[in-house]
Amino acid sequence: MYFLEQVKEKLGEEINKALGQSLVVPENFVYPPNLEMGDLSLPCFDLAKEMEKSPVEVANEIAKSVKIGKEIKGAKAAGPYLNIILNPSFAIKNVIEEVIEMEERFGTNESGKKKKVMIEYSNANTHKEYHVGHLRNISYGDSVSRLLSANGYKSIPVSYINDFGIHVAKTLWAYLKFYKDEPLPSNKGNFLGQAYVRATKELENNEPGKKEIEIFMQRIESHKGEEYELWEETRKWSISQFAEIYKELGVEFEHIFYENEFVDAGLKLVAELKAKGFLKDSQGAVIADLEPYGLSVLLFLRSDGTALYPVADVPLAMAKFEKYKLDKSIYVVDIRQSLYFKQLFKVLELLGYKKEMVHLGYDFVKLPSGMMSSRTGNVITYEELKDQMIARTIEETKKRHEDWSSEKIRDVAWKIAVGAIKFEMIKVSPQSMITFDINEALKFDGFTAAYLQYTCARINSIIKKARKQAMPTGRQESKKASFDASKLTEEKEKDLALKMAKYPEIIKKAGENYSPAEVAKYLFELGKEFNDYYHAVPVLKAEEDITIARLALINAVAQVIKNGLYLLGIETVDEM
Repeated sequence: MYFLEQVKEKLGEEINKALGQSLVVPENFVYPPNLEMGDLSLPCFDLAKEMEKSPVEVANEIAKSVKIGKEIKGAKAAGPYLNIILNPSFAIKNVIEEVIEMEERFGTNESGKKKKVMIEYSNANTHKEYHVGHLRNISYGDSVSRLLSANGYKSIPVSYINDFGIHVAKTLWAYLKFYKDEPLPSNKGNFLGQAYVRATKELENNEPGKKEIEIFMQRIESHKGEEYELWEETRKWSISQFAEIYKELGVEFEHIFYENEFVDAGLKLVAELKAKGFLKDSQGAVIADLEPYGLSVLLFLRSDGTALYPVADVPLAMAKFEKYKLDKSIYVVDIRQSLYFKQLFKVLELLGYKKEMVHLGYDFVKLPSGMMSSRTGNVITYEELKDQMIARTIEETKKRHEDWSSEKIRDVAWKIAVGAIKFEMIKVSPQSMITFDINEALKFDGFTAAYLQYTCARINSIIKKARKQAMPTGRQESKKASFDASKLTEEKEKDLALKMAKYPEIIKKAGENYSPAEVAKYLFELGKEFNDYYHAVPVLKAEEDITIARLALINAVAQVIKNGLYLLGIETVDEM
């Protein structure tokens, strides 16, 4: 149990004992909007109803029952609220020791009870461009997966690659028509995306071409012939590109599913469900009629017999539950698919799969110049973005560290670039549209990953200087290093400690809400508090025992920021 949890529980027990009945639980305590009001607050409205008294009367009554001592400095009624002020040295000591002792485990909990949760994300299409919009999906999914693990769930991250749709036929049609005899570039996956864009443009008013695409798709689905062999070869180009992207972004999947693995099983299932009357014919197509549930109809097969998403998605979902014995299945897919997932979940429920299924939708990513579209080619591809970001960060890093090796410059520059990409994708609510601006993303001040990475680097720099002065400072010494919390008398020091103490609650809440944005906001606030503190209070130029205590405090701050950034999939750097 973390420090603030212990304090709330003990306070609740004291108050309940004084009242002679169990009315207060830890969850009843809140944080005052103004730190001057206190560190914890107990609203007395619900208590007043139970006790048949006014909230103001109850607040005054229970204020007298709170014991003042080494833990609590003061308790006072403020209208219908009971405000609690913690003893600064007691709070600071406990929080710093808790962070130092737990290190990277600080903030984690076991509320998930090892329940199995599969989270499916990065559902890219082969034969299409991998662009900046995909980065929101992969950043969001990876962070939610990490949050689930931090909250005690057995998170199973998987990807589902759409390698068998009509888009494949369009790309291969364009490849054979316009590029067959041209030399292939080194990044063949990226080349396929360009072919898809051309196919879309060429097919806009091309009815014969559209007929050719239908035939092409049928031949691929037949699993034989030149078209199928071309599909087998070219999908490897995209898959190879995806693997490289995952490696560069530090994203790992426990398993990757492919649409083609489930189409045959899906077609067989469609025939079975049609025979049972679960699916029905409609104008030559095959549908699930979900009108009775207010969900319209879900198309399984087109009138030409080719398969749509549910044909593979239904057997895939069944396989997930049956093979992995899941307690919950999560899908990270953009908001345009909201209705589709309601329909899919209803179909699965009607087929007997009553486990929890969640669709985490997110809004679009656009460029400062406007909306993106892979069909028109109005995108920044991953490769283009990577090149631009790394060029900018290498340039900035070189300016600051002319003495660094090119290898070290590139390593730090890449961590800054990846951090900037991921942070921009998850620092706001998934329901908010993002305008991805490279200039804003790479700022070293403001609500950015670089600001937080720089904060950690600044703390590391202070600690390095302290080591030269032979002071006990580092994490590697933390289990044996001692500090006197009574020397931390600045108000900002207590504020920093209590801000860190709230981190475990943030992680739990962010996990419950599938919201990395809550972690990002908290980290920015903590980083800002530290930088305000550092500018106002000397660390290394104080008396030695004060310096040692302040080093322990800022060391803990660095650990919390590092822990939080890890949950966002972002690495810290020792120097910037």
